[in-house]
Amino acid sequence: MPLFLTSDGVSLHFCDEGSGLPVLCLAGLTRNADDFAHVLPHLAGHRVIRLDARGRGRSDRPSDHSTYNVLREGHDAMELIDHLGLDRVAIIGTSRGGLIAMTLAASHRERLSAVVLNDIGPIVGVAGLARIMGYVGREPDLPNLAAGAKALAEAEARSFPGVPPERWAAEAAARWEETPDGLRNRYDPALHTALMQQSAAGALPDLWMFFEALREVPTGAIRGANSDILSAETLEEMQRRHPGLVTATVPDRGHVPFLDEREALGVISRVIGGSA
Repeated sequence: MPLFLTSDGVSLHFCDEGSGLPVLCLAGLTRNADDFAHVLPHLAGHRVIRLDARGRGRSDRPSDHSTYNVLREGHDAMELIDHLGLDRVAIIGTSRGGLIAMTLAASHRERLSAVVLNDIGPIVGVAGLARIMGYVGREPDLPNLAAGAKALAEAEARSFPGVPPERWAAEAAARWEETPDGLRNRYDPALHTALMQQSAAGALPDLWMFFEALREVPTGAIRGANSDILSAETLEEMQRRHPGLVTATVPDRGHVPFLDEREALGVISRVIGGSA
C-alpha cells in the first residue's frame, strides 16, 4: 500500500498506476481515491495517481483537525508530487479536489500541465452547501453495504435517474465500510468540526481569483445537469473569464458526475488527451 509522510507528520495513502502523462486525481470533501475507479479504465496511456486526502479513505487522521483546509490539502498534493519526483501533473479535481486545483494554479501554476474541474466552480451553490453541511460527520444508520446501496439509489433517484444497482453498490463500498455495528464513514468525523469552525471564522476568499489563475492552463469543467453545487450561470461565467475553457454538462447527473459518462470523457480527452 503506497504511503508517504507529509511535512507535518501525517501518513497519506495513494494509488499509482500506469505510465505516461501523470494525472493526479483529487476527490471531494468526504470522498477518497476509490471515487475515480469508474474513470480509471478510460485513462490508459496515463500514469494515474489517486490520493486519499488526510483523514479520508486509508490515510491517517491528523490530531489537529484545523489542518482540514484547502490550503493544507493543496500543500499535501504538492508534497506528493515532489515525493514522486514529478515536474508537472494534470489534475482531475472533483468538488473540493477542484477547489484545491484552483489554489494550486494560483501558487504553483508551473507544475500543472492541465486541469479538469468536476462539478465545481468559484461560486458554490447555497442549497448544495447546506445539503453537504447537513450530512458531514453523521454516521449512516445502515446495517450493511447492500442497505447502503439501496439507500443511495432511493436518495439520489431524482438527481441521478436511471443509474443501475451495481453502480450504487460500488458507490456504497467507496463511501462506507462494514463493521459489526453497521456501516461507518470512510472519513474523519472531525471534518464537520473543522467546517463549522471555518464557517464561523468568516467569509471565503474570492474564488474567482484562483479560477482566473487557470487562464494559462488547459482547463475543462464538467457539470452535472442536476447539480446544486455548480449552476449553469456560474459555468457560463467561467467560460467568459477563461475563453479556452472546455465544458460539458452531463444529463441525468447531480453532484457529482461519475466521470465515465460520454460527455465527461469528452472533456477529459480534449484537455488531458489519451484514450478517454
